[in-house]
This record gives sequence, structure tokens and C-alpha cells, in this order.
Amino acid sequence: MSTFAEYVLARANDDGLALAFEDQRWSYREWVGECQIRAALYAEMRLEGSPHIGLLLENVPDFTMWLGAAALCGATIVGINPTRRGQDLARDITFTECQLVITESSQQHLLAGLDLGAANGRVLVVDDPEYQERLVEIRAGSAIATEFELNYPLDTQFLLLFTSGTSGAPKAVITSHERLSMVSHSIIGITTLTDDDVSYIAMPLFHSNALFTAWAPSVVAGAAIALRRSFSASGFLPDIRRFGATYFNYVGRPLAYILATPERPDDADNSLVRGYGNEGAESDIARFIERFGCPLSDGYGQTETGASIGRVPGMPAGSLGLAAPTVSVRDAETGLECLVAEFDGQGRLLNADAAIGEIVNATKGTFEGYWNNPEANAERVRDGAYWTGDLAYRDVAGYFYFAGRNADWIRVDGENFSGAPIERILMRYPDVVLTAVYAVPDPSIGDRVMATLLLTDGAVFDPQAFASFLATQADLGSKWAPTFVRIAAALPMTQTNKILKRELVAQRWHGSDPIWWRSAGKQLTYRRFTDEDAQTLRLAFITTGRQNLIE
Repeated sequence: MSTFAEYVLARANDDGLALAFEDQRWSYREWVGECQIRAALYAEMRLEGSPHIGLLLENVPDFTMWLGAAALCGATIVGINPTRRGQDLARDITFTECQLVITESSQQHLLAGLDLGAANGRVLVVDDPEYQERLVEIRAGSAIATEFELNYPLDTQFLLLFTSGTSGAPKAVITSHERLSMVSHSIIGITTLTDDDVSYIAMPLFHSNALFTAWAPSVVAGAAIALRRSFSASGFLPDIRRFGATYFNYVGRPLAYILATPERPDDADNSLVRGYGNEGAESDIARFIERFGCPLSDGYGQTETGASIGRVPGMPAGSLGLAAPTVSVRDAETGLECLVAEFDGQGRLLNADAAIGEIVNATKGTFEGYWNNPEANAERVRDGAYWTGDLAYRDVAGYFYFAGRNADWIRVDGENFSGAPIERILMRYPDVVLTAVYAVPDPSIGDRVMATLLLTDGAVFDPQAFASFLATQADLGSKWAPTFVRIAAALPMTQTNKILKRELVAQRWHGSDPIWWRSAGKQLTYRRFTDEDAQTLRLAFITTGRQNLIE
């Protein structure tokens, strides 16, 4: 194993292609030089201690160059999620103790008026002329360091990557140089990446999927990276052909978006050799392989890499696949392994109460903990075992079947977040007395956001006014707007006056309470949810083989 500084410097004399972005190209020799220039700029700032550098950037070349610079300097990169807003965004930056934030003009407005703590007054804007001029000065000078102190240990912290759990605030997962090196070699083993490959990265670099399954393995293998600022379904195939990409990564829904583009007879005429990702719908994976002629590997995992489940040939329809012998399904209260799932002749689960439990790894895998969060660490690792927070059941042959997440953890389009921040926003809406936000399954993949509102007596829900309200909430994340809105006559409560979300999750869009809904996407237009809509939705789950999630 090596530190990432060693992987970066190993390419210092490599004239092969390192990075392609729009019409720009860098060889590995040039890219390493750009990393060194940014390391010199970082050194000029004389930050104290072991600095954390927050990157609030889209997928632009500077993101990768600052990753390289931080590796050379032994600093920590914090991936900042641009879908966070207002005080939630400020909290992410200050909680991880960022002393420097690097952003771009298109994201700079997100920071306006925020208290960034130690990063106040230390914000670099990569497309600002002043920043570019300073790089030119360093590039033209003779003071660029070509040798760095690389004697820091392998367990030195390199990345802090946000994920979400059952509480309102995201947790920052620690990734050392050693862990990233191990993950990179594992992905190289799965994908067989070499220096002849071109890796296409359109998934956001602040997310573990892009860093773990594409950027880091590509640097280790010496593969070129073709970078796109943000994902575009219509731009996917033209980009693949333009860059000659042989490999791509994905998480969640992108396969479905790509498949929704108009089909052409020459779709399979492309350079792709393989793809790797997480949470692809089974039907989408099959259709993608057939349409584009590109084999895909899909697996279950988390940013924490505490437990993984992989697809295998001949696995049953609807299953996640198989896992190591240390991974099981356990009852969260007793800690004991759940019973094997029993099915009827139509494949419906008969013993859900006894078979469904939490996915648990008897070891903690490569999980290194959460930054400054001992409570979350204690919740995630108990008696040496890693508890994922995800629910599943297993058949007699050992295949795992995903059964959802706890009520507070929502995953939309590959993005994790909890319902608590959304609840705080919805409480601002006039006449709302109580609100509960939780995940309901999506017929294709992942979750949709559902909100149940209890209004003041006599109040009438106005779907147009509600949509207008959501559109004006600056701190509403881009994926947070509810798909379903239920107006409840009463909320199920515990004796201590806590809302029983598990009952709401079980009820989903059924019952006598009126429900409004909108199509998935960015458009905020709500209409009444009817019995016909419920039947259409049920058929969609059957079509995608996910009916087990609603039965």
C-alpha cells in the first residue's frame, strides 16, 4: 500500500493522457505539475495544524488537482455537497473545521452571508482572475516544490466525505490514505482498469462513488480521466464517443435517465468496455447491457464501506446478490440473526416480521469512523460488528433482498439525507401543526420523499400555494421536495408524544387521508392522488420487480 502522494508522484514523468475536460487536455506530467503548483499556493497560506480543505466545486479540473495537492501536503479534503443550503451548508463547513474553502463562481452565491468559521476570509474561487494570476506567477517562478515530505503514515486522514444517517445532520466519514488505497486496488481488481483505459466521470466528485470507484482507481492504474461538469443523460453517449471512454461509474438513477433518451440503432457503437456502480435497478442493468453492449458490475455498499453485497451470475430476480460469510441479517433489538425468508408460490414474502432485519457485518470492514462523532460511531459499530442501518432479508440459499431503510434515512438519486431538515422547513408553512418526513420506495430505484402534515382545525390544503412555498425556500435541498404530501386528520403517536414514523411508512399512499403527489423531477406541480394512480404505481413496481417493497 502507498500514500496517495506516492501514487501522484509516480506519474510525474508520464506523458500519457491524465485528464480531459471539455476541450482541454493534460498529460500526467502536466497534471502532477498543476497539483504541485496548488500545493505551493497552499503552503503560502501557512494554515495551522492539519488543515481541512473544503471543495465546493462541480466536476472541474481543479477538483482533481486539489485532491493531488492535498495528498502531496498531507492535508485533508472535505467534499462539500452543493445541494445543501444556508445554515446546513455552513454547518458542514464549520463542523469539519475547514480552514480553506475552494469554490467557483457558479457556487459562490451559496456561501453569501454564511459564517464559515475558520474559513472566513479564506475562500478561493478557481475561475476568478486573481486566483488564475496567482497560479501563473507560481508556475513562472522557481519556487515550486518538486520534493515533499512524504513520511506521514498510511493511516493519515485524506478525505472527509459526508453521508447521512438517522439524525438530522450528515456525518463525515473518515478515509485515510490506506483505506483509499485498499478500495482503489479492490475496484481495479473488479474492473481490470489499466493505463490504456479512459474513465468517464460524471457523478459528483464530492461523493464517495466517484472518488472510490473512478478517480482514485484511475490514478493508481494510470488510466486517463474524462471529466464532465455534471451528469447529463443526453450528453452521456456523445461524451463516451468524444473522449473514447472505456469505463464509467454510476450510482442510483443515471442508468434509467440514459435509457430514457431516444434509442438509436447505433447505440452499441461506442468505446465502452465496462461500467461499475451501485443501486442500479435490475431491469435497467439488463436493458443498458443490451442497448449499449457494455457489461456492468453493480454492488451494494456505503461510503463507510462497512459491508458489501455483490451481484453474481444466476442470482434470483430482485436480489442484491451474495456477501462474505461475516455479513448477515440481524434483529436490531436482540442482535440475533433473523429467520430465513419464506415465500409463497408467487414469490411474496410470508414471514416479513421474522425475516426482515438490519444488514450487519460481524467485522467493521474498512470503516474508519465518523469525524468528531463518538455517538454515531457507537451506533454504527456495536460489539465489533458494523450495523448498516439498511433492512433486508435472505432466502435459503443466502441471497440478500433489500427491504428499505429506517424512517429517517432517505436516498434519492443516489443522494442520502434525513427527513429532519425537511421537517424544519415544512413547519414554516402556514397552518402546519406537526409534520413527518420519511422515505417511501420508488418503483425504479431508491426512495421518494413523503411528507405527512397535520394542519390547524379548519385549514384547507392549497397544493399550488404549497408548491410556491417550496420554491421560495432557499435552504431546501435540490432533492428534498416531497413527491407525496398527505394531509392527516391525526398522526400516530407514542405515549411520549413522538410520531410513529414506521406506521406512516407502512401505510405509504394508502388510507382515507387525502394525498397530493407530483411526478419525480424538479417540477413542483401537485395533484390529487387517486385510486387509479395507486393501481398504476403498483403496476410500475411489478414491472421493475420491486413489488416486495410495497407488499
